[in-house]
Amino acid sequence: MTATGEPGSGAAEAHGNGAAETPKNGAAAARGGGAETHGAGAKTHGNAAAETPTNGAAAELPAGSAAAEPSAGSAAGRLTQRLGGPGRARLAALTAVVAGIVVIVALSFTSAGAGPEHTPATPAKNFSLQALGHPGQQISLNSLAGQPVIVNFFASWCTPCRKETPLLAKFFRARHGSVAVIGIDVSDQAAAALAFVHRSGVTYPVATEPASDSTVIAYDLPGLPATFFLDAHHRIVKRVYGAVTQAELTSGTALINQRAK
Repeated sequence: MTATGEPGSGAAEAHGNGAAETPKNGAAAARGGGAETHGAGAKTHGNAAAETPTNGAAAELPAGSAAAEPSAGSAAGRLTQRLGGPGRARLAALTAVVAGIVVIVALSFTSAGAGPEHTPATPAKNFSLQALGHPGQQISLNSLAGQPVIVNFFASWCTPCRKETPLLAKFFRARHGSVAVIGIDVSDQAAAALAFVHRSGVTYPVATEPASDSTVIAYDLPGLPATFFLDAHHRIVKRVYGAVTQAELTSGTALINQRAK
C-alpha cells in the first residue's frame, strides 16, 4: 500500500498485498512513535510506527518525517542529557520499552485488519467530485443510491496501483455492470492520470481530488491504494488498505450484495 488512517468504524478491514504509498502532498498515515539511539545521545523519530499490511510490508513514512535532534531546553533534550554518558544502560532500557510499545501498536493495527467481515457498518460520506478529464462533469456517490458500490482511491504515481488498477478494471468488465465502481484519483496530474486509466483499461467512472480535500480526509486513508466496499445503504462493510486481490474483490462484492438483500 502507498501511506495516506483507518476510518473510525467497526467495519472489517483487510490489508492488501502492496505497501501503502503516501500521497505527494504529505498526507500522513503512519502512527505511533519510536526511538533510535546513537551513542550517548538519543534521536527521536516521529511517526515511526506505520500501519502494517497483513503481508508484513510496512507503509512508507510520509515526507518530512526525518529525525530531529532534540534541543537542550526541550523535555526530550533534558532527558537525553540525563541519560547521556554514564547512564547508557538506562538509555538502552528506555529504548527497549519504547520499541516494545511500537511493536504492540503495530500488532494491534494488524489484528484489527484481520477481523471478521460481518461487523457493524459505518455510513460512507457522500461526495460529489470533478470527473477526471471532464471539468464540467461531477461524479457523486448519491447518484448510485440504493446500489452497492466499490470506491477505490488510487493515483498514477502510486506503485502498488500499477498492478491493482488493471485488476480492478478487468474485474469490473467481467461483471458486466452488475457491480458499481467509482475510482478516485488522488493528488495527480490530469494528463498522467488519464494516460494511466486508459492504459489500465478502466471503464468505470473516475473522479479526482487533492489529498488535502474533504473526501480523502473523511475516508481517513492510511495510504494508497485503498478500497471501500459499500452496501446498498452506502455503509462501509469492508476496507482493503493496499493493493486489493482478486479474492478480496470477490468476497467483498459477495458481502455487499448479500447486505443489499
